Amino acid sequence: MLIAFNKPFGVICKFSPEPGKRTLADFIKVPEVYPAGRLDTDSEGLLLLTDDGALQTRIASPRFKLPKVYWAQVEGMPTEGALAALRAGVDLGEFRTLPAGARLIDEPPGLWPRDPPIRYRAKIPTGWIEVTLREGKNRQVRRMTAKAGFPTLRLVRAQIGQVSVAVVPPGEWREIEPSSFWAAG
Repeated sequence: MLIAFNKPFGVICKFSPEPGKRTLADFIKVPEVYPAGRLDTDSEGLLLLTDDGALQTRIASPRFKLPKVYWAQVEGMPTEGALAALRAGVDLGEFRTLPAGARLIDEPPGLWPRDPPIRYRAKIPTGWIEVTLREGKNRQVRRMTAKAGFPTLRLVRAQIGQVSVAVVPPGEWREIEPSSFWAAG
């Protein structure tokens, strides 16, 4: 079984209860499925869950270099130099990221409002970057954009392999066909 879940902002990527917090158990009532990778509490978008250990490894492990696409709303308007730095890989102190895809985009069409909304500052514009990673370090996109001088205000995982967040509305999940995912990855 493979589930595509559009994780809302503020939901913790675990099933066990967390006092005063929403977890996956508040949304998904399917026994014996587990997240294939993580998505930080303050990030939103596509999370894949499965009951198949081999598929979970295939999705989550950087060894398989499965592309993961993120939309990052950043503070300021990113420069070509900042995008080039993201593409080349960023030194984050304890490691250097692998080269990434990075390009300016318009606000993604059909993007749902975030609850709560991001902070708004009249004198500081925001821009959108699409970042494609083939690894997944802790808070990597946020750390990369901050290092490039454009802190992330909102982060949405839009796609894993060929599976898009567009298949499911926020806070909902759909079962998808694992065989199509395997063929795509």
